[in-house]
Amino acid sequence: MSHPQTDGTGPRTVSAADLRRWPQALVIDVRSAAEFEAQHIHGSYHVPLATLAEHAAELAGHLDDPASPLVLVCQSGVRAEQGRRHLAAAGLDRARVLDGGVPAYAAEGGHVVRGRTAWALERQVRLVAGSLVLTGILGGRFVSPKLRLLAGGIGTGLTFSALSNTCAMGAMLAKLPFNRDAVEPAPAAVVDRIRRREPGPVR
Repeated sequence: MSHPQTDGTGPRTVSAADLRRWPQALVIDVRSAAEFEAQHIHGSYHVPLATLAEHAAELAGHLDDPASPLVLVCQSGVRAEQGRRHLAAAGLDRARVLDGGVPAYAAEGGHVVRGRTAWALERQVRLVAGSLVLTGILGGRFVSPKLRLLAGGIGTGLTFSALSNTCAMGAMLAKLPFNRDAVEPAPAAVVDRIRRREPGPVR
């Protein structure tokens, strides 16, 4: 079985099919606790993006194992790429991002663990952004032309989000009560689970 390059010079992404062929891969899920509980790759470690960003140097020390391919996953790849950049800045530049995220892995027939159903943040962002654009267009036609600025503002925000590979709306939605029903794990507990190589939800 071939293994990927681990010196930081190879591709930055990995397909779901390839990940299935890497049983020794160290899979880091950077999504929220609610998303992780709803569905996650069997054997993956839950490290919320905020925790990874704040403790990148410490986590990099525990994740730097050349014998195990390091793969970051989220719902689509955007947050995982942010996590990869944080680790690279901390000196660990061999991580890859799962192309298509957890849904792609499930569609490929990979072993996933399913729990409480929850909307992914990316889906919530699409709903809110689409609703605001629609409101701006209809309001601009039937209420006041100034309301069209709302649609323009959302379009500008989405363009900036794509160019900067960030999502301010997603970050705001993550703080809403219904997205915080599942308690986010304490950073110390996350680091300890990584250190002891205990995958799954952090209790």
